[in-house]
Amino acid sequence: MLDHHSDIDRGTPLRTSTEEVTLEIDGQQVTVPKGTSLMRAAADAGVMVPKLCATDSLEPFGSCRLCLVEIDGRKGYPASCTTPAEPGMKVRTQSPKLQELRKGVMELYISDHPLDCLTCAANGDCELQDMAGVTGLREVRYGVGDQYGGAHHLKSTKDESNPYFTYDASKCIVCNRCVRACEETQGTFALTISGRGFESRVSAGMDEPFMESECVSCGACVAACPTATLQEKSVIWMGQGEHSVTTTCAYCGVGCGFKAEMKGNEVVRMVPWKDGAANEGHACVKGRFAWGYATHKDRITTPMIRKKITDPWQEVSWDEAIGYAASEFRRIQAEHGRDAIGGITSSRCTNEETYLVQKLVRAAFGNNNVDTCARVCHSPTGYGLKQTLGESAGTQTFKSVEQADVVMVIGANPTDGHPVFGSRLKKRLREGAQLIVVDPRRIDLVKSPHVRAAHHLQLKPGTNVAVLTALAHVVVTEGLLAQDYIAERCEPKAFDEWKAFVARPEHSPEATEAVTGVPAAELRGAARLFATGDSQGTAATLNDGRRHNGAIYYGLGVTEHSQGSTAVMAIANLAMATGNVGREGVGVNPLRGQNNVQGSCDMGSFPHELPGYRHVSDGTTRHLFEQAWGVPIQPEPGLRIPNMFEAALSGSFKGLYCEGEDIVQSDPNTQHVAAAMMAMECIVVQDLFLNETAKYAHVFLPGSSFLEKDGTFTNAERRISRVRKVMPPKAGYSDWEVTAKLSNALGYPMNYAHPEEIMAEIAALTPTFRGVSYRKIDELGSVQWPCNDDAPEGTPIMHIDHFVRGKGRFIITKYVASDEKVTRRFPLLLTTGRILSQYNVGAQTRRTDNNRWHSEDRLEIHPVDAEDRGVKDGDWVGIQSRAGETVLRAVVSERMQPGVVYTTFHFPESGANVITTDSSDWATNCPEYKVTAVQVMPVAQPSEWQQAYSRFNEVQNDLLQQRHAAAEVVGK
Repeated sequence: MLDHHSDIDRGTPLRTSTEEVTLEIDGQQVTVPKGTSLMRAAADAGVMVPKLCATDSLEPFGSCRLCLVEIDGRKGYPASCTTPAEPGMKVRTQSPKLQELRKGVMELYISDHPLDCLTCAANGDCELQDMAGVTGLREVRYGVGDQYGGAHHLKSTKDESNPYFTYDASKCIVCNRCVRACEETQGTFALTISGRGFESRVSAGMDEPFMESECVSCGACVAACPTATLQEKSVIWMGQGEHSVTTTCAYCGVGCGFKAEMKGNEVVRMVPWKDGAANEGHACVKGRFAWGYATHKDRITTPMIRKKITDPWQEVSWDEAIGYAASEFRRIQAEHGRDAIGGITSSRCTNEETYLVQKLVRAAFGNNNVDTCARVCHSPTGYGLKQTLGESAGTQTFKSVEQADVVMVIGANPTDGHPVFGSRLKKRLREGAQLIVVDPRRIDLVKSPHVRAAHHLQLKPGTNVAVLTALAHVVVTEGLLAQDYIAERCEPKAFDEWKAFVARPEHSPEATEAVTGVPAAELRGAARLFATGDSQGTAATLNDGRRHNGAIYYGLGVTEHSQGSTAVMAIANLAMATGNVGREGVGVNPLRGQNNVQGSCDMGSFPHELPGYRHVSDGTTRHLFEQAWGVPIQPEPGLRIPNMFEAALSGSFKGLYCEGEDIVQSDPNTQHVAAAMMAMECIVVQDLFLNETAKYAHVFLPGSSFLEKDGTFTNAERRISRVRKVMPPKAGYSDWEVTAKLSNALGYPMNYAHPEEIMAEIAALTPTFRGVSYRKIDELGSVQWPCNDDAPEGTPIMHIDHFVRGKGRFIITKYVASDEKVTRRFPLLLTTGRILSQYNVGAQTRRTDNNRWHSEDRLEIHPVDAEDRGVKDGDWVGIQSRAGETVLRAVVSERMQPGVVYTTFHFPESGANVITTDSSDWATNCPEYKVTAVQVMPVAQPSEWQQAYSRFNEVQNDLLQQRHAAAEVVGK
């Protein structure tokens, strides 16, 4: 049986005081940090005190009265969870009187609890059951049930409204753990205790069903519950697992650790791993519950080929599919030249798989035509941070935010896009840190339970650079610079030029207000707060004499602009100017969208870089890889994704290997992308489902989910974590094996026995990964690169004594208005983002019960704009841009400012990217998803594109279904 208690719960949280106290517990001397509870001190000494309301993930509460102890010289029996250890204390955790008291307490609990242990889903994993055994309870003197006529809760109604867990009030012991988890861990405050005395019970919201309350289904309450009151439905249906495998979530860039509890090859549930450094036992609705896509009926597990996309798919063997793809790629190169084909790596795949794809392109294809989805999300991060700080990655750990005094969130929505980090941030804000939000939309962090932003700079989309430069103007002109830091750590000439630039009057908050829409006084207050910790700009240091800590977290609302790279450099400028890089609680922190965006970039997925961000033109680096790979590497950069599309339409790019990405849905100007797909002669898609890109493919190679493979992911904090196979690949092979087979068929041998060998090759060729190995990750739990001889256990905080590039470089960031301007024809600006329950293109989450929360993309529009157009909440509206038109249902909302509309992009039929244009970042070609000039009007039918999409989809689905008939004929 699975050991559910293998992660020992020590009752109360760890304290980290440098001062220690020594006491005696059951005759044993114990030394612990000051502030440690007696319960924790006992647990550290190997003595487990009985408990029900206490857990080491929550602050002590002292309600269950099971953890009573005796202390020499003190009267009564204090609760060990709430009593701090003191020097010289003599504590007893066991005595006849304590046993009597505990047994009496347990008898009261059991008197109002169903005695259905044998059929209960928590049997064997129930703390109430455990404590009954520990206290020696063998009989209950008080009546249980109707036959005794006493009051009880045994017939309380179950709440089955949530698709993932059930709430059985009859089994609730009112320990408050679920309520406290919702408050302390998640920060949603959706649960409460309703009623008084004997009538007390947990309730969601105002005695609402869970699905109608503010509950976000993170599962923290389920994890905290000591009984079967809150229980996963999968455990109720399947029973408890018999073994577990520790792995890493394949959703966002937080990179949460999980224990997959298994019955054979079936996942029973995903339990957040307490030792996961990124999440420390917390999770969100996606990682915790939305893993069912891995076994969804839509999974395609047999390779397929077809000569034209108007032909039915033919199911074939792996060897035939790989052979056909290889022969087509060889034919295309023979007819159109070496550069006529390329590949796209995936940010959903492992580091090892991504490394093999770029190696395939460079070694087997013989060119540098490789790119990744980071092109359309965080490529400006790589460029901007490389130029200013010297490394294309964030500077901190997520835990670092716990030391921040002021946090600036720019163009990100952590509670929806990175919810586990969002919860960590909210906890720090409840403790007193100040928050500045820079966003055109009123995200939840602006105002939510016990959290309120000190400043919300509600800028007009596209004006990030103007706002950031205006913030810097205030810092410079009001004398708020970290002069000593700058003098020691930054290039003086570049700083002087930047300082003169931002000090110009045209960059003042007053001068830029008309452009940005941000009131000058609000912006000045935010600048002072970030630079000094005080909105008046008068307190540059805190009471202990240190400079305050200011941290910046940003997302796609910064990078997905025509000035995305400029904005990233402006953020780095602001951080350096205020001395906020290189220690705990500060830093420049990009919130990466997908689980392995950082890793896909690290592995050399860009056409101009080899692994480790080294340019292909560098002869020394190229020679290193040429020796290892045994083939020449081209010194010229290859094609970026947008260049591939243009080359396809011009006739010079004919073949594409696309692993794990859906570029037709995710890239801008959908009709342009589709036309480029139609122009190619051989598209090979490797994925779980027949996604939008696969509908234009000629070869489909079944992919494997994160549950079916071994490898590593690298999250947004540069943390390399293990992904471990929990079930055999549904199609027979993991993704890395398929890439190796294709390479072998092309004549370039790749012979690896396990992904561990691929990581060994990565480490040997990449300085920042030199010390990384599976053995080290297994020993430490995870490793943050750089990991090498200088940092053998990794680097949690970057740029501590000096920047990677030596001296930090300030770069002038001139604001240039986007080409996407409102006009009489297109008077509104559209911006896009994500929602909590769905993920990216939705291929995974749409195939789970997460659709219960968000089943379609909708358009948020301000009441003023809606009234002007005669639009009511729920109406269908047409959204037209210079690129195209689509139709969505309207949500009238004051989250938006007048003149700005907003939508998500999780459903292909919505066509959100039909209307986004080909405008892109000047340095990296990252598309400008966040600024599209549009018109919105009521409509009565779908757009022409949506009607055409529906017809095309029907045809492709029919061609997919025909494969079964064809396979039957072949079989006969």
